[in-house]
Amino acid sequence: MAAVISPLVVFNAHLVSGAASYRSAGISSYIVNLLRQIPSAGGELRYTVLLGSGRLSSDVRLPLQRSRWPTSRPLARILWEQTALPWSLRRSQAALLHAPAFVGPWLSPCPQVITVHDLSFIHYPAFFRRSRRWYLRWMTGLTCRRAAAVIAVSHFTAREVTALLGVPAERVHVIYHGVEPRFCPLPPEDVARFRREQGLPERFILHLGTLEPRKNVVTLVRAFAQLQASDMHLVLAGGKGWLYDEIFAEVERLGLRERVHFPGYVPAETQALWYNAAEVFAYLSHYEGFGLPVLEALACGTPTLTGNTTALPETAGDGALTVATDDVTAVEEGLHRLLTDTVLRERLRQQGLAHAAHFTWEKTARQTVGLYRRILALEED
Repeated sequence: MAAVISPLVVFNAHLVSGAASYRSAGISSYIVNLLRQIPSAGGELRYTVLLGSGRLSSDVRLPLQRSRWPTSRPLARILWEQTALPWSLRRSQAALLHAPAFVGPWLSPCPQVITVHDLSFIHYPAFFRRSRRWYLRWMTGLTCRRAAAVIAVSHFTAREVTALLGVPAERVHVIYHGVEPRFCPLPPEDVARFRREQGLPERFILHLGTLEPRKNVVTLVRAFAQLQASDMHLVLAGGKGWLYDEIFAEVERLGLRERVHFPGYVPAETQALWYNAAEVFAYLSHYEGFGLPVLEALACGTPTLTGNTTALPETAGDGALTVATDDVTAVEEGLHRLLTDTVLRERLRQQGLAHAAHFTWEKTARQTVGLYRRILALEED
């Protein structure tokens, strides 16, 4: 009797970056954390991970297939995705493709699962280059409507996928991000040492995220300028994205050069130390499909101020203080409360730790593999 060959799931990891920049955050982190956990998520599936020039961490133990295409360049990646990828899927007799970043091949020889992280390219088209905006807007809708399933990273994003892309709700599945175990309260002596090594002020408010208009950093700077706390500093950590000049100009205009700090891109291995060292974490993005930095800050026990719109309240749960992100006065008042109200700080710290504990990458992988199995008819809904 011939041996039964397990179905092959192909995972497109070409967006993984090995560079120390904002491009190695976000979706790249989602891919790496999911791939770390998939082998232990159960099931009899086989996997192949497709990769370009990016680097995966050594604890990703899945078969890799590298491409010679220069897919770190957007145009080359698009051409590879729409021409070479379908041929590769057919040759390998793939049973399923997971496209973890909005778009899959238009002509796929096998069913696809597509992850949608947000629809910012629809809401904020001016923040994207014209060619990228066009490709994302058209191809995300076309391939998601043809996909066997769409993973949305929040209920907010799931509603948008149905309303704006026309994907039937029954084919949209909410699977949250996880938070890595390294994001946790750290020993005070380690945090103090880190603060000294980095030359950080004793008291500071932290924002950690790409410096770009969507993150609404200018409003945070203006609110900070209104705080009556001369010993407080603001640290705006993260790589430069695009259209970031206004942030630096606003700091200069308000005379805050000595109290606002730009440490640049923060490598993954030190992020938890930054959260722990901060007195308050502020993340006031105009629009988020999930907002992972909020969850990371909560997992570190850092009092957090975030927005009351899009997916941010869903991510924060009852662990953060939420405000209207476009209201400078409301943001300033929220910061003041978190800096001065010790009872509120401790309550949010405890609620934030409890809330963040529900989000693990093991759970994300288990639910994702369960979706693969349902599509391949290996288990029932």
